[in-house]
Amino acid sequence: MKSQPALKWLIPPIFVLALIAASFGLFDPTPGEPFPYTNHRGETVTINGSGLYFYDTVSSAAQMQGNDLITLIVGLPLLAFSALWASRGSLRGRLLLTGTLGFFLYTYLSMSTLTSYNHLFLVYVALFTLSLFAFILSMMSFDLISLPGHFSQKLPRAWIAGLEFVVAAFLGLAWLARIITPLSQNQTPALENTTTLVIQFMDLGLIVPMAVLAGILLLRRNAWGYLLSSVFVLKAITLGLAVSVMSINMSLKGVPDSLTIVVPFLVITAVNLVMAVLLLKNVNQRTILA
Repeated sequence: MKSQPALKWLIPPIFVLALIAASFGLFDPTPGEPFPYTNHRGETVTINGSGLYFYDTVSSAAQMQGNDLITLIVGLPLLAFSALWASRGSLRGRLLLTGTLGFFLYTYLSMSTLTSYNHLFLVYVALFTLSLFAFILSMMSFDLISLPGHFSQKLPRAWIAGLEFVVAAFLGLAWLARIITPLSQNQTPALENTTTLVIQFMDLGLIVPMAVLAGILLLRRNAWGYLLSSVFVLKAITLGLAVSVMSINMSLKGVPDSLTIVVPFLVITAVNLVMAVLLLKNVNQRTILA
């Protein structure tokens, strides 16, 4: 496994900037009250009207604040712990760090493109850029030739691959139903104050294909299957936690039917957590001969 010294310079600013962004998202004291707004498509939505997410809808602001909370209490501690672990030469640490960087990359790609413009826009862009290159460098640090030999033969590859297929099917069917149903009726999905379906683009364009590809390659004992599965399982934990907290926060803000997705995403979190433990448990720093 090759060391990437540049990560030592990229991870600290990611930590500091994410701490600033998430803290402002949760605690910005800008006063105000929600107000109705009719967008250019004729949808009437309720704008948050306070805090950092002043011009986002109440629903969107609740989701972003839920993600900010997960960033503070899960993402940042994971980033610090995994970076320290990886710096000591641990393969488990590097796998955990890569998955954690995947969380920050996904989060600040969505924040840069989905959040209504606010004074932290450049912070979001910087976090996206830093996370992107840190993620790439972390992926490049693995020796793909020897990587499969670091995983025990007891690794439950079929269970992990099956979980990846189930999550891919769940996300794919959920988002396609939201798109295809109104499309078949010559209507537009509810977009609130956005111009298109950003999260659906990211999940259908990135997460679902990665899950399917990782599962197939893992079953074939391909090196990329081990690496992508490690990234996906660790990313899915933070994804499930974030969506669950978002839904609870949306319910507290009065968004109807927001609790309906809590249970499936809590299940996704729990099962991926089990698989992550099994995956890391079956990693050996020394190469295991097949």
